This record gives sequence, C-alpha cells and structure tokens, in this order.
Amino acid sequence: MRLSFLEPLYKEAGPFASVYLDTSRDSAIKDPDAAIAVRWRHLRDDLLAEGADADSLAAVASTVGNDAMVPGTHGQALFTAHGKLVLEDELPLPPARDTAHFGTLPDTMPLIVQHAPGIPYVAVRVQYTGRHSTEAEATVRVDAEAGVWPEAKVAPQGRLHEEIPVGEWLHTAEQLGDHLDALARRNGSEALVLAGDVWARGILARRLPKSLHGRILTTGGGPAPQAGRALLEDQLDRLFTGRMTSHDRALLDAFLAQRAHDGASAEGLSATVAALQRGQVRALFLNHGHTLQSPLYLWVGPEAGQLALAEGDLRSYGVETVHQERADVALTRALVGTGAELILVREEQVRLHEGVGVLLRYADRTA
Repeated sequence: MRLSFLEPLYKEAGPFASVYLDTSRDSAIKDPDAAIAVRWRHLRDDLLAEGADADSLAAVASTVGNDAMVPGTHGQALFTAHGKLVLEDELPLPPARDTAHFGTLPDTMPLIVQHAPGIPYVAVRVQYTGRHSTEAEATVRVDAEAGVWPEAKVAPQGRLHEEIPVGEWLHTAEQLGDHLDALARRNGSEALVLAGDVWARGILARRLPKSLHGRILTTGGGPAPQAGRALLEDQLDRLFTGRMTSHDRALLDAFLAQRAHDGASAEGLSATVAALQRGQVRALFLNHGHTLQSPLYLWVGPEAGQLALAEGDLRSYGVETVHQERADVALTRALVGTGAELILVREEQVRLHEGVGVLLRYADRTA
C-alpha cells in the first residue's frame, strides 16, 4: 500500500494531536450528537493530561462530529498541529476504542489499517422490474459506482443511474459496457462486481469489453442503494475480506522469492530498522496485530530515517535531539519519509520474524 495520502501530515512539524473517535449515526443510537460529545470530552481530558495546547484542542473540537451527512457506523481520524487541522479522514469502521494522543509524531497506524487493502473496483447493480423479458413496459435499472475498498464505504464517488426500457436493453448494455470499461480504466479497477437480476446482468456481462472479462465478480442483488454509503457495501465486504491488491501481492511474491534465495530482503525489527536508516526499504510487511500491539519503543531523531533500537546508536551518528516513540509510530514516519510502502499480511499467510519484514531496493552484503 502506498502511503502518499499521509505525506501532507508528515510535512508539518509537531507536536501533533491524533484523535480516533466513533462518530456512528446508526439507528441503534438515540442521540448520536450527544454520544459523540461525551466521547470527545473524555478524549479532550486525555489530550490535556498529555500537555495539549488550547489551540490544538479547539481545532479538534471544531471538527469532531462534522460528518453528520455520513450515515451508519463509522468513525473519524483527526490530526492537528500548532492549532490547525492537518488531516481529517472518515473511518469505514468505528475505532476499536476511542483514543487521543498528543506527541512529537502523529499516531497514524490505526488509519493505515482502515485504508487496507485499498482495492480499486467498479460495482454495478442491475435490477429488472418485469416478470419476463418480453414485458413491454418493464425496465432495467442500472446503478454503477467506482471506488477504492474499504474507503468507499464512507466516501462513495459519483453514482451512475439509468432506467432503460427492456426493449432497448440488448443494445444499451453494449454501450454501457464501454462506459464501464472507461470508468474502470480511470479508477485502475482490479474488479468489476456485477449484482442483481441474473437475466439482466447476464446480458450485460456478455457485452462487456474483453478487457474486463478477467475481472468480473458476480454476487446477489442485496438491498437498495443507501445514500452516503457505498453501492453493494455488504457484498463488497464479503468479496474483498482477506484479499490483497495485485500490486501488494506482487510485492509479497517478490519478498518471498528474495527470502527463499537469501536475496534483497530482511526480517526482524533490528534488520528492518537498519534498512530504514539507509533508505533501503522498498516495502515493509507487517503481520497485522503483531507490532501494532507491541510495547516496543524505538529511539528517533528529527528526520524520518533517524531511528534506532538504542539511544547510543543515534547519538553515534551525530544526532543530538533524540527521544523514544512507539515502534509503529517511528516505523510509519520512516516509511513515508523514504517513500517505502506498507503491506499488512495475515500471520497464517506469511509468518514474519518478530512480525516484520522488508523487501529491499538493493542487496547490501556488507551491511
């Protein structure tokens, strides 16, 4: 996964307030605004205890809960620096627990986890209102939407909607196929998900351009589209859970090949830190849940590549200003600062030593 969406955040100088808050507005909550306000007050107390300044608190307070137009369960991730909002992101799922941290570096790993796996797709729902294909007044309703999963749950893009007389469906389906092909190309889509009436979607599938044939996934119709949420949200969740993007899969295959031949790869926290110091990491692989929950800390300096297991290591390189940070916080800054990628891997898929491994840009036998 490319982490370019975090670059604006790391261009700012800290300290940062990092806030993760459940801002769900589902039917199970009688007064969501009041519930959000209570949650924020608890987090505000946490930030105060960590030394947050009044301007940072005000910047968060002015943004908390401003996602009222997003229905259903979801959350917010907010980052401020020096009294201004630097990054705001809607979370497809509420955070496991509300958290707030004030410190030199932003706490971005929970946000990255909610962006994964980042699969670009096009979803199409085809509904036929008649009882059989010869019914003159029947129509075929088509809804289509491109997105990146799972961000699209709470940030859907523009939706195509068409009502087509059934007598025109055979001809229109071919035109629609060309339109979907163009949409998939613009979005870099890896999957085209077709749902709905079997007869109507079958006609569309047979008329799609050949470039889409290997990417078609079919599923049931499901409920009618909900405003403000992704088209076919439940079906996409089932289809994409546990799946990786083709880009991430290729990087993982390259890592496994290098590991098998003792090539340009390394495992374990010490080797990973050493490679990041040299700007040598092309992609970092993390067993989801391992380092995230680890109590390990690293020593860091002002620059992205200044991190080490021991304070003396950094000072030996001439770094004068050093302090400790959680390992995941330090590693994420180093990845963004050096243009490396992060890929979450299930432990049952690939078990990494100490939960972390790296694919290197080049092999350095002397390091």
